[in-house]
Amino acid sequence: MKEADYDALLNIKTKGEQKKFNDSMHYHRYEPTPYKALELLFQEYELNSRDRLVDFGCGKGRLNFFIHYLNQSSAVGVEMNEHFHKEAIGNLKRYRKKWKNHDGSIEFSCCLAEEYAIDSRDNRFYFFNPFSIQIFMKVINNILISYENEPRQIELILYYGSQDYIFFLENQTSFELKQEVPLPGMTEADPYEKFAIYQLTN
Repeated sequence: MKEADYDALLNIKTKGEQKKFNDSMHYHRYEPTPYKALELLFQEYELNSRDRLVDFGCGKGRLNFFIHYLNQSSAVGVEMNEHFHKEAIGNLKRYRKKWKNHDGSIEFSCCLAEEYAIDSRDNRFYFFNPFSIQIFMKVINNILISYENEPRQIELILYYGSQDYIFFLENQTSFELKQEVPLPGMTEADPYEKFAIYQLTN
């Protein structure tokens, strides 16, 4: 299905990308994960209705609506940009109007990623290279503190994960690579064009 077709199916508007960069070098511009990539990811990686995924740098909420429609999974979108947050809320109203009988919840929080209070129900975390390694480290630390307070299975999903992210996870945390999902026709041209799933180990 084409990008526009998925937006029409879900009754949302998520196309386009951020034209100007953020004032801070720590936060990267908005660009939604392609629907084709999401299709391939969830053919290989399973989410269910008991999962609650947090998308850091969610933009207009594409991933949140996609997994809620596909798996009835609950989703939280964290977005620092007030304009994109407002668009995500507008998308939520349109989505609920069309898919009001779906279970699971969708929420959006307008705040800096490192200021998002990790909920004990949050167990899946998605990153499409949204910010610098310094911010990433703070977010991961918040996740680990939450885990100490409420042990549970926790997994990270990285799309286009930077070398800094990978090095930090593999050398300074208890996260281990569980699975990689390459994207045929894309990963061959760009080795970063893939998903990497990391699982927190005891």
